[in-house]
Amino acid sequence: MNLNADLYLNLIRGGAARLSESRETINNLNVFPIPDGDTGDNMLMTIQAGCSASGASLGDMAADVAHGMLLGARGNSGVILSRIFAGIAKGFAGENEADVHVFSRAMKAGVKEAYQAVAQPVEGTILTVLREGVDAAAGASSLEEFFTQWIAAMEVSLEHTPELLDVLKKAGVVDSGGAGLLCIAEGMRDALSGGVVISGDSVISSAAEKSHSVDFNAFTEDSVLEFGYCTEFILRLQRSKVALESFDESVIREYLEGVGDSLVFFRDGSIIKVHVHTMDPGAVLSRCREWGEFLTIKVENMTLQHHENKMDERFKRTRKALGIVAVASGDGLTATFRDMGVDVVIPGGQTMNPPVENFLKAFDEVSADVILVLPNNSNILLTAQQAARMYEASRVEVIPTHSLGEGYFALANIDAEADVDTLVSGMTEAASSVTTGTVSVAIRDCAQGRAGDFLGLSGKEILCGSPVRAEAAEGLASALEASSADILLIFRGMDVPLQEAEQLRASLEKSCPMTEVILIDGGQPVYDYILVLC
Repeated sequence: MNLNADLYLNLIRGGAARLSESRETINNLNVFPIPDGDTGDNMLMTIQAGCSASGASLGDMAADVAHGMLLGARGNSGVILSRIFAGIAKGFAGENEADVHVFSRAMKAGVKEAYQAVAQPVEGTILTVLREGVDAAAGASSLEEFFTQWIAAMEVSLEHTPELLDVLKKAGVVDSGGAGLLCIAEGMRDALSGGVVISGDSVISSAAEKSHSVDFNAFTEDSVLEFGYCTEFILRLQRSKVALESFDESVIREYLEGVGDSLVFFRDGSIIKVHVHTMDPGAVLSRCREWGEFLTIKVENMTLQHHENKMDERFKRTRKALGIVAVASGDGLTATFRDMGVDVVIPGGQTMNPPVENFLKAFDEVSADVILVLPNNSNILLTAQQAARMYEASRVEVIPTHSLGEGYFALANIDAEADVDTLVSGMTEAASSVTTGTVSVAIRDCAQGRAGDFLGLSGKEILCGSPVRAEAAEGLASALEASSADILLIFRGMDVPLQEAEQLRASLEKSCPMTEVILIDGGQPVYDYILVLC
């Protein structure tokens, strides 16, 4: 089988269709210090811009595809993607059809063009995945064999990207641009083997043009610009400003290298395409007008760029040895557990018991050889144990924590260097040494108070009551003999004013002089205060 103009366009459309299916997955792999746009969206809009191309010969079609991508390229990854196909177009120049040898040559030209477009090429990115894939398929004897070998090698290369870039390794993901390119290659292969003509309308979707929700509160009146602006533009060189035929565009590249980073830059005739991160986009735009006029401009404050943190298991890096899942409710408690090393916090607790399915999803997300689970509630313990028995991809150990306090001290006593059995035993022992009390509102009259009063409880036993919340907390501390404890933790609930909680802490410090009293903003519902003694 040889590649002609119509089949080539169908490959491009097949790649766009496959990428469209994985767009959000690719978005959520991004690990720039803060998200640099959305890689999946940027790559999709770039390749979609080439899906309406036309041309009688393969060379003409490839050139029109590349031109469309040039004008539609967005983001660092999109610009690099457009250069890959610009290089491929150069390899197809003058060709009516291409066999596997011409195709392989064109792919190598795509690699060369992509590397040249990046001011400082970094390995462990889309560049590496492309290059290693193309090199591995260079000896293929047919187009079908080329795609098989190309994709297989890219999958291996992509999996190894965290070994080349620490930022990927720390985030536990593979390179987003490389993952996007792999999706495109898979779609192209499917179009090649299926021979089905894909409509341009079916892959030019408005979904990628969706309006992202922007959290303007992410940059307030007191914020300091740390990450700068993602600045992109297409500049048309003007004869009135430069000698077009002899103009050396390196003067622009050198200027941009001096005022920004993450630079992707290339020239195509009289057009200059730029992606750069800079602290002063106004100065960049003003300077570049010395050489031409802008066809398009996009400037975004990178602090405001946002996406949800969801991830496809296929693109996670190698599993880690130990992971932790805990159940908690309240922003403060969730943040506290995360700071203590919990990988996934499942929302739940009293009146909010999560199902087995939530645990199984959390285990998948953690992706570790051994997973420790802290249910932190007596009503959730059996559910966690059931999920652990059902899960086969990891060794799952449930630490029998019956309260948030037990979970907290189990985490505080974790010894990551110990073997699993010793680790589980030590955490279980630490949890069992804890006494937990709670303060909550009575929903009906009882011996200790009327409906609407505040009750102090330990487990299901009501120890005290008072119409005043802080007095109920002090009575509970007394009933639990807090003065004999080494440590007293106070988790403040979501409805408790900070001033009240601070006054309670000060009061308990006076009544318990030998006890270290620590106040933590738990933000939990149901329980106004959680007291944990150890």
